[in-house]
Amino acid sequence: MLFMLKKYIGGMMLPLPLLLLLVGLGIVLVWFTRFQKLGKTAITAGWLALLLLSLQPVADGLLKPIEDKYPTWRGEEPVQYVVVLGGGYTWNPDWAPSSNLINNSLPRLAEGIRLWQANPGAKMIFTGARALTNPVSTAEAGARVAESLGVPRSEIIVLDSPKDTEEEASAVKAAIGDAPFLLVTSASHLPRAMIFFQHVGLHPLPAPANQLAIVSPLNPWERMIPSPVWLMHSDRVGYETLGRLWQWLKGDSGEPGDQ
Repeated sequence: MLFMLKKYIGGMMLPLPLLLLLVGLGIVLVWFTRFQKLGKTAITAGWLALLLLSLQPVADGLLKPIEDKYPTWRGEEPVQYVVVLGGGYTWNPDWAPSSNLINNSLPRLAEGIRLWQANPGAKMIFTGARALTNPVSTAEAGARVAESLGVPRSEIIVLDSPKDTEEEASAVKAAIGDAPFLLVTSASHLPRAMIFFQHVGLHPLPAPANQLAIVSPLNPWERMIPSPVWLMHSDRVGYETLGRLWQWLKGDSGEPGDQ
């Protein structure tokens, strides 16, 4: 119940739904109350914030400090496991297997396979429970896609009970103990994930994937025109900021922003 409540409330506090609520409140105030000035202020503030968060320089300027905590893994330290944390997914058997990994999941898996190939003898671990209406877990979906890309099923371990990152850390601890491993997840998620894993006594090697904040060249119009792509980057900032705050409130780390 707490998990569901956290998802619903947290989801409504992300930039797009929160700003739509603000604009909607403004419309109600303008049309149905005498507080028209307040309503106009709410509509203007919501529109302006939505505009700014949909611009590449703003969105990626906010996201980059979160993603820059850990660089892309290029080390040569041997590991026994490559742990790929679960993310967005569905499962439609009529689709190409990789199409079932949505949002952040496919880049995580691609980086996980790259690191698995660089560590002969290592096993891949996929984590994550099933969605409420899906008979296939996110861990199993990742395993099936990896298998379709050439990873033998004998080299894959599925941990399909954890519902969130905190539970994933405990499940990995129970499965492999103190064996050395690479932790693969989105670059924006990795700082928070590392805290959870360290909190249970593990010391993973951080391997970020799915970097989104762009500092390389873009066409001028891509930087200047609002886009849902950049709004999604702002959404990542909101999601991880809320997650970090929740982590701090639960006492899994000392202060917001501490590692």
